[in-house]
Amino acid sequence: LVDQAGGAGSLWLMLYAYAFRLYFDFSGYTDIAIGLGVLFGIELPENFNRPYLKQSIAAFWQSWHMTLSNWAKSYVDLPLSRSLIKQRKLSNGQIVMVANLATMVVIGLWHGMTLPFLAWGLWHGAGLTVHKLWSDRTRKWYRGLRDTPNKQLAWEITGVLLTFHFVLLGWVWFALPDLQS
Repeated sequence: LVDQAGGAGSLWLMLYAYAFRLYFDFSGYTDIAIGLGVLFGIELPENFNRPYLKQSIAAFWQSWHMTLSNWAKSYVDLPLSRSLIKQRKLSNGQIVMVANLATMVVIGLWHGMTLPFLAWGLWHGAGLTVHKLWSDRTRKWYRGLRDTPNKQLAWEITGVLLTFHFVLLGWVWFALPDLQS
């Protein structure tokens, strides 16, 4: 992928700039809404809590567009998970996958009824599923890092970098007008 403006490096630079533009733009608008709410005696919830500094995709979604994330968790993820658990036809991993994919597809299509938003939702649903399965398998190992602060810090920094770049690559789908682009 080489563009006419300077190659792959310029595309990466544009992607980083797009990621921060989305965050500052959206977070700024919600801060303005929160401030206006205060002027009228209405308390609105925070919508962002330093999402790009989170160590996992799950923590990212707990701090990015929190009002939408909480709505999707309450009205898509939890009811679907409970329903699938009651049916007992799928394994726990399959239930996690179906619930995560469905929830993130709903969030993606909420942004727009296009294939790129569908792909973006599938991207994040897959990321959440992989994270859940990975963290379930490595929880004991991770707890053992408490005894080695340097290793724990290195792992936390690695988590932030991996999470940020996973989200960053997902913004490609968000920015595209169609899948062919």
